[in-house]
Amino acid sequence: MNELIFIILGVTGDLARRKLIPALYKLVNDKQVDNYVIVGIGLENTSVEQIVQASKPYIDSVATVPFNNFAKHFFYQQADFLNKDDFHTLKQLIDQIEQQFDIHNKLIYLACHAQFFCPITTSLIEFGIVHNQSLSQEPWCRIVYEKPFGSDRSTAHEINRCIKEGLDESQVFRIDHYLAKELVGNIAILRFTNRIFEPLWNNHHIDQVQIILSEDIDMQGRGLFYDQYGALKDVVQNHMLQMLALITMEAPMKLSGTYIRDEKAKVLQCVQAVDGILGQYEGYRNEKGVQANSTTETFAALQVVVNNMRWSGVPFYLKTGKALSTKETIIYIRFKMVDCLLAKACPSEPNHLIMRLYPNSTFSIEINVKKPGEFDQVVPIDLAFARDLYGPATQAAYELLFQEIIKGDQSNSVRFDEIEHAWQVIDTFKQMKLPLYEYKKGTTGPEQAEEYASVHNFRWYR
Repeated sequence: MNELIFIILGVTGDLARRKLIPALYKLVNDKQVDNYVIVGIGLENTSVEQIVQASKPYIDSVATVPFNNFAKHFFYQQADFLNKDDFHTLKQLIDQIEQQFDIHNKLIYLACHAQFFCPITTSLIEFGIVHNQSLSQEPWCRIVYEKPFGSDRSTAHEINRCIKEGLDESQVFRIDHYLAKELVGNIAILRFTNRIFEPLWNNHHIDQVQIILSEDIDMQGRGLFYDQYGALKDVVQNHMLQMLALITMEAPMKLSGTYIRDEKAKVLQCVQAVDGILGQYEGYRNEKGVQANSTTETFAALQVVVNNMRWSGVPFYLKTGKALSTKETIIYIRFKMVDCLLAKACPSEPNHLIMRLYPNSTFSIEINVKKPGEFDQVVPIDLAFARDLYGPATQAAYELLFQEIIKGDQSNSVRFDEIEHAWQVIDTFKQMKLPLYEYKKGTTGPEQAEEYASVHNFRWYR
């Protein structure tokens, strides 16, 4: 299990440079793998030395000797993902590595644009670089697809068709790295290991839910990619709808792999788009790679509902944007007001639960108590769990994902039906032709987002 060949298609891209190679270095340095080779595939005419040096600034605590040793295990092949001959050459390189290093487990990572997923998968199968096998077979071969998986439901369905033709679902990992963040994983733990929440986790007691994912950065050189997707496809379709699924799913038989994915798929099938507004920050069209007349949204404020017995009538508000005033991810669950039995000074706000994923990862619930020294004065207080009190998180998201893939754990991998249900929601929003408003960088988004909240009779938590 701890001997494998890492194959990264798209190794010269931003994702590999900033995330994948640093995670692999940490994995090796922490002795999580014993014998390994890294094979990078990219379109650029470059070298192993240039690739690893470009990743060095993104690695914490680089030691010269381990880093140089890490680089010695690295191979690079220039290739065109649409050229069959290049996959024949790749097969020969991998056969040579398997023979030379006596390593046969393969982890193949597609860190490239989704338009290449289908032709790459077909070529990998055709040339025998991957083959259909169950999860228990040895030596194993697992293939990872980075989000976004397709650009709409139709393209996602086509990619899934290509995969099903030659691979077993158990060896396929559609990755949303956001699911590997520790506090995201804690959502299910909080719900299903604390009996006090389950009786309240329904439309009888919950008034509304807000999921807010704000970013303070702009394109940072990703304009060409982002302009093809926008906030709806880049963030809402995956990160935000996956968080919504974890919040709303029914209790799985076990808190692991297939059971969690079964329940997420069921609830995502019930999610329906209602309405919303979009935004684009001033100066976006001047970003490198962005079309001069682009109507791509960098901000979205949306409402969805979950049409099942548990959640019928509860609005779910999703808000995300680029170049905003703060970087944070918050899930805000607002409970319904209680009937006030006090003669005066009744609570003005209902109880609420906050799941803060970034920064300062915390869970907190606000409850009402009697103000000390007063007979009938009520004050809200927070009961909070702060992750930082238990020391810093020891693993980055991608390092944890690699470990899970090596183990064959698909808990943080999104199944084909989840993907297609989520895309259906986004396709519906796209068909609505939602209005697009401009906003200034460093603000909370377009002013119309506050007007939208007012019309719907609520306030954004942030």
